Amino acid sequence: MLARSNQVLGSRGIAIPRAKKTGTTIVGVIYDGGVVLGADTRATEGDTVADKYCEKIHYIADNIWCCGAGTSADTENTTMLISSQLEMHRMATGKQPRVVTACTMLKRMLFRYQGNVSAALVLGGMDCNGPSLYTVYPHGSTDSLPYVTMGSGSLAAMAVFESEFKSKMTLEEAKKLVHDGIMAGINNDLGSGGSVDLMVINKEGYTQMRGYARPNERKSKREYNFPRGTATVLDKTFTPSIASLLKSGALTEVTAMETA
Repeated sequence: MLARSNQVLGSRGIAIPRAKKTGTTIVGVIYDGGVVLGADTRATEGDTVADKYCEKIHYIADNIWCCGAGTSADTENTTMLISSQLEMHRMATGKQPRVVTACTMLKRMLFRYQGNVSAALVLGGMDCNGPSLYTVYPHGSTDSLPYVTMGSGSLAAMAVFESEFKSKMTLEEAKKLVHDGIMAGINNDLGSGGSVDLMVINKEGYTQMRGYARPNERKSKREYNFPRGTATVLDKTFTPSIASLLKSGALTEVTAMETA
């Protein structure tokens, strides 16, 4: 049906829709006692790096956070909307919101727009049922897994996860695994870059680790120190230009024209 639709659009001179590249690496891992989320910090506009230090881990509730890939406006507004609705739900019930409740709200909202809201999400949190981790796709489908990756750098990150993940990891092991996964995305995907952000969620609350690692930080030019004589001097004579001579009054316009 989709192929037929594209054929009709093409026959009418309308550009056929193309798959959009998310330009992000976002991941999540469940460890023994909580969840660790991670994201890179590069925001792109096509082939241009628009922001080197973009924040991609969004607040949903005190015990629930969400990484976003796709169109930044869609991910931010989607998570803000669900965060507001979940707070109203918490006030109505008087109980801490569950991660599955946030997942249901997100999938219903995204399914309603049939993928036109470009928000691919990694949702993680801690509730009365323990740690939970979900992926939410732009069309509204979801997965619940112990480790997940999304975005254009997801394949590189998943290669690291599948080789190094183990059950009942400690917090430090989980943080290292998430860091290594994001670094794999940064090093192998042009749409991912900047630094590594982490978010740890457990029964004590959440710990945000902004700029956990900055692998490609550019050094300031002021740190360079070139000794005198590094550049070879080819000529010490100076010939002033006609414009500078006219400005100083040493040459008139008539003389300049004759000289030319």
